[in-house]
Amino acid sequence: MHISQEPLGSLSAALRERFARIGPVWGSDINAHRDLVIAAYSPLVAAARDAGPTLEAARDVPYGSHERQRLDVFASAETQRAGHADVVLFVHGGAFLRGSKSFNGLIYDNVARWFARQGCVALNVEYRLAPQAPYPAGADDVAAALAWARTHVAGFGGNPERIFLVGHSAGGAHVATYLCDPLFADVRDGEDARAIAGAVLISARLAADVFSDNPNAAGVRAYFGDDESRYAARSPLTHAQHLDTPLMVVVAEYENPYLDAYGAAFFERVLMARQRAGDARPQRAPRFVQMPRHNHTSVVAHFDSGETLLGDAMLDFFRA
Repeated sequence: MHISQEPLGSLSAALRERFARIGPVWGSDINAHRDLVIAAYSPLVAAARDAGPTLEAARDVPYGSHERQRLDVFASAETQRAGHADVVLFVHGGAFLRGSKSFNGLIYDNVARWFARQGCVALNVEYRLAPQAPYPAGADDVAAALAWARTHVAGFGGNPERIFLVGHSAGGAHVATYLCDPLFADVRDGEDARAIAGAVLISARLAADVFSDNPNAAGVRAYFGDDESRYAARSPLTHAQHLDTPLMVVVAEYENPYLDAYGAAFFERVLMARQRAGDARPQRAPRFVQMPRHNHTSVVAHFDSGETLLGDAMLDFFRA
């Protein structure tokens, strides 16, 4: 596989040009544009999967009683033998209404598989969906998956005190809610808190809105409820100052409307809260990354395709 540090570097010139055309109008038809991106990356991800060693350590492991409370474990045989590896717990997107840990047998497996190639134990988590499972069910499922990980990852070669939570889109909302919403304060202060080494929020839905130009407004309403007066209290952005774990915020250059602004605002609020805290707690400044030329889907679909720019940045964050 050709390894590239260039944004979109694993794609052909024709596809890069196609991505450049849809980028500025990404929000006008996110479903069609998403399908194009997945179609572009799936063959590359499939080739990497088929060429490399088997990394799937366990599939559809239950972490709760619901049929969607399942996760897959990815780890190399070497990692399982050596032990004490960093653990990446990945939570997929889907606008709160849809999505799965393995969208087409390739996406989002690619995220977990790439981190497993780097010597991590990677967990690919599926969770309950709205409207049957409204707020705060997604964060409840993150907490349950984290509890499972803390208890079981050592059996796959992972270090239960080095778990990194990574969420994309709606999955990022669920991770952020777990990390900073006052509803989860008691859970965060328990034993699981010691397991969280850091968090990466990728193109995350950090504020609930149903603006007319939000293409996923129906999903926001289904998850956060019909009462818009409660949206602020239920938005992770409102509670960002409570987040007390190393943080990396990632946005794409071409985002679903407002998600880049929410990511930047979340980063700023965490940063300012930590600066105001002074000596009261360690000064762990958050990181902010904008992925040039990428869009809301390619920012995760590109993993294990040959491009390593974001993956390498995340590994550097983990190791720092």
